[in-house]
Amino acid sequence: MKSKRANLPVNIFFLIFSLGFIIPFILIISSSITDEQTLITEGYKLIPHKFSLEAYKYVMKSPGQLLNSYKVTIFYSLVATAFSMVVMTLMAYPLSRSSYKYKKPVTFFIIFTMLFSGGLIPTYILMTKYLHLQDNIWVYILPNLANAFHIIVIRSFFQGLPPSLVESAKIDGARELQVFYKIVLPLSKPVIATVSLLNLLARWNDWNTALIYIRSKELFSLQYLLQQILREVQFIKDMAESSPVAGISINLTQLPSETIRFALCIVAAGPMLIIFPFFQKYFAKGLTVGAVKE
Repeated sequence: MKSKRANLPVNIFFLIFSLGFIIPFILIISSSITDEQTLITEGYKLIPHKFSLEAYKYVMKSPGQLLNSYKVTIFYSLVATAFSMVVMTLMAYPLSRSSYKYKKPVTFFIIFTMLFSGGLIPTYILMTKYLHLQDNIWVYILPNLANAFHIIVIRSFFQGLPPSLVESAKIDGARELQVFYKIVLPLSKPVIATVSLLNLLARWNDWNTALIYIRSKELFSLQYLLQQILREVQFIKDMAESSPVAGISINLTQLPSETIRFALCIVAAGPMLIIFPFFQKYFAKGLTVGAVKE
């Protein structure tokens, strides 16, 4: 009974803290289904005063293009995440082993890439001139397969596993790869799930790659397509306000220039919101343990 009373302030604090995240999300959903003029005149409300789906209708005016961008984004996000995890776990495992001869120089090289990059122009030349990845779906996948921070997190988690497990397996005749696949990986689900989720989110939210390298509409990522829709709405609104064309009238009150921003948030984040609960039980444990231990 005493412990419950002692925990009451903590529970109230975290309840208020959680509401700080939940209420803005509800406001986004509510604003996305509110009438444009009502939103401008009455502001944001948790329950829409006047219901409207005009913003979603505008976003989905080209359902074929939207569906294609969803397919492209889902494909490269999943494939790139799978490839990244294979590359990063294979890099992290030797670094976690004390017997690895080149552990220090390789670790230094990996950390060095966290501080310095090749720069935009050299990277662009490398991707287009030498790797021929311009306007190619592999430009979403191959770059950034290894993230230095994620490798350090995975390595730290591997180092926290009991060394006796590896030694026992080796006494039984297991080779290094067998130890890695049959013992280390099954015990590392928290860190693998956590890093996979972070990687998946980074790939899903990537719009910059399409902006720089992609020219074909059929290869547009979802985020880039949504950004194009938003810019299109803003362009129409600015043109109608600044320099109206004679004989052509545009009813700006029917143009969902504000509510479309919130509708785009929901369309972009929807699939990730469904996936997140499956990773949630591993997320805190994997990130905390991997980040603390050396």
